[in-house]
Amino acid sequence: MQPARFKVSQAKEAALRRTFAQLGINESDLQERFIRSGGAGGQKVNKTSTCVYLKHLPSGIEVKAQQERSQSLNRFFARRILAKKIEAMILKEKSSAQKHIAKIRKQKHRRSKKAKEKMLKLKKERSQIKKMRSKVDPSLQ
Repeated sequence: MQPARFKVSQAKEAALRRTFAQLGINESDLQERFIRSGGAGGQKVNKTSTCVYLKHLPSGIEVKAQQERSQSLNRFFARRILAKKIEAMILKEKSSAQKHIAKIRKQKHRRSKKAKEKMLKLKKERSQIKKMRSKVDPSLQ
């Protein structure tokens, strides 16, 4: 049994090693740097380099992990994120995060002038249909 390298359970670490083996990722292919994190965490993140920057040299994929205040946990998370990205690249399918980003981008996209006019025309027609359903005021007859 290999000694634990990250502060996670042995099962999680073993699963990460299996994933690396299946994808053909070698630790020697990784370039790892430690940088200061940003965001929440206060004095701890301002003083220590807990953010992990990981680059897979053969593919050029880069990841940054700064979810935790612990450098060891961030090293584990960076490797897990890298494995998911490489797997998505190999399978050539969009990850759920990429699909979400594309959906948001599409929602923010403005309608063309013609599409907007068509939509407003349909809304007016629908409005007229609903008005016809209302009760007739007896005083108007």
